[in-house]
Amino acid sequence: MPDSMPLRADYRHFQPIITRWHDNDVYGHVNNVTYYSFFDTAVNTYLIEEGGLDIHDGEVVGFVVSSACDYFASIAFPDRLEIGLRVGKLGNSSVQYELAVFKSGEEDACAAGRFVHVFVDRATNQPVTIPGKLREALQRLVV
Repeated sequence: MPDSMPLRADYRHFQPIITRWHDNDVYGHVNNVTYYSFFDTAVNTYLIEEGGLDIHDGEVVGFVVSSACDYFASIAFPDRLEIGLRVGKLGNSSVQYELAVFKSGEEDACAAGRFVHVFVDRATNQPVTIPGKLREALQRLVV
């Protein structure tokens, strides 16, 4: 678990997410696996819109090689969320994202997660240097 509760001010970019009816589980809150979908959506939206990542035909793709999430407070449909995004480490072919789930307008995170992308050549699945425009977009999120 993180040493302290992540706060909104700790993040560089926010992606709005609207929970859906089927995100709730039988316990009446968003199921833990759904948080990873929120993280994927926030990161890939940023990579496509800000970094020019072509998920359909580009030569480079990102593979998730590690992930984790810590939970602090429940969320449930119909909560409106904002996923905070920052970069904790930017390497040659990999990046560690740090994310947090906030209810819209709230300062304290409901959950905090991290995952690592390794960028690879689509044809060979071999690691490649992160391309320039993508690297520039990621650099803006480095803390």
